[in-house]
Amino acid sequence: MSETKILLSEQELPVCWYNIQADMPRLPRPPLHPVTGKPVGPDDLKAIFPMSLIEQEMSRERWIEIPEEVRNIYRLWRPSPLFRAHRLEKVLDTPARIFYKYEGVSPAGSHKLNTAVPQAYFNKKEGIKRLTTETGAGQWGVALSQACNFFGLECTVYMVKVSYQQKPYRRSMMEIFGAEVYASPSEHTAAGRKILSSEPDSPGSLGIAISEAVEDAAGREDTNYALGSVLNHVLLHQTVIGLEAREQMARAGYYPDVVIACCGGGSNFGGLAFPFVHDRLVEGTKVRLVAVEPSACPTLTRGRFAYDFGDVAGLTPLLSMYTLGAEFMPPGIHAGGLRYHGDSPLVSQLVHDGIVEARAFNQTDVFKSAVMFARSEGIVPAPESAHAIACAIQEALAAREAGEARTILFNLSGHGLLDLPSYDAYLAGKLEDYPLPEEELARSLARLPGVNRE
Repeated sequence: MSETKILLSEQELPVCWYNIQADMPRLPRPPLHPVTGKPVGPDDLKAIFPMSLIEQEMSRERWIEIPEEVRNIYRLWRPSPLFRAHRLEKVLDTPARIFYKYEGVSPAGSHKLNTAVPQAYFNKKEGIKRLTTETGAGQWGVALSQACNFFGLECTVYMVKVSYQQKPYRRSMMEIFGAEVYASPSEHTAAGRKILSSEPDSPGSLGIAISEAVEDAAGREDTNYALGSVLNHVLLHQTVIGLEAREQMARAGYYPDVVIACCGGGSNFGGLAFPFVHDRLVEGTKVRLVAVEPSACPTLTRGRFAYDFGDVAGLTPLLSMYTLGAEFMPPGIHAGGLRYHGDSPLVSQLVHDGIVEARAFNQTDVFKSAVMFARSEGIVPAPESAHAIACAIQEALAAREAGEARTILFNLSGHGLLDLPSYDAYLAGKLEDYPLPEEELARSLARLPGVNRE
């Protein structure tokens, strides 16, 4: 039997992030200013982002150096392990070889710290004292609170209310690291108060929480905003995952036939997949790349490729992406980190161009796969990450039917040890599926910004 764990030493930690913008056949259309409708320039973003991150956002350079101060903190958990899922393969009776990159070994318990650390670092270098952000399931909020603590920054987190209630211990972790955490929509911002005035029992959404965090940041000179997904520089930082995985797969003696990751805003999918997209675009490999999302929030599989706001209040630039409409309110599924109406412009463009595939799964199927994985591999996965597991199992069963020893790689982007109430609900038979009704989708898409009709 081949090795179960494929490890790299700290000396093999990547020294650069990979920028996919250098190799894409078509770049996304430029972000548009929310008021003027004109392409956004660096000066338009300076109110909430440091210039170093703005430069990364717009860079076309293939490699961006990772500062040594960031690499020193990365060494707390990076390089992360790659595992061969021998026991899952046996349960599935498949000839497929299943590998997973495990990001749950980070102090935050997920991949989110890969970008939280550099974002806090670059803000600190430019004299910022405080960061605001939103968080869905809480993994990003935990990561940013830890990163701010590392660099002596204050941190305020607007946590989507349904997740604030479902996942209280992630809130506890944020507060341990010194962050202040508000359930969103909140009374602390005009955007939050507006939502509450019309819908006092709103479960919240990432779009609402983003509005609150951006409004908060824009109102103070010492404060910037940090985003945990979607934007180019965020996906750039996450490519340490795929760069390591590519080297580890070579050590194992295999190259993946298919690379899989869950996708809400796109950070962990881009982090694992983009170095393999490079191989497909530049080296001509035949690797398939699959982004997996919930059927309740099927942005890539059923959304429209159009310009839309990243938030409900329309404070963010208009992004060219797959969207369900900024006002879309996803049901309160337990994969809170995937409840986002839009997606990364980079991932969206790759899907639109047929380079990346997208699939959607019901949450009961996702939790069934998660329990199978936990019972075979011993790791309880986050509900978000379990979407990738469900797809990997589907691919492994397809390989069994075809009688082909395909190689499958997926990203286990975080553990689910703070998601146990969600597992309780599943095991008690209380989880429901919420496939998005067509009429609800049509209503939401009908409210897309007028720029799409010009």
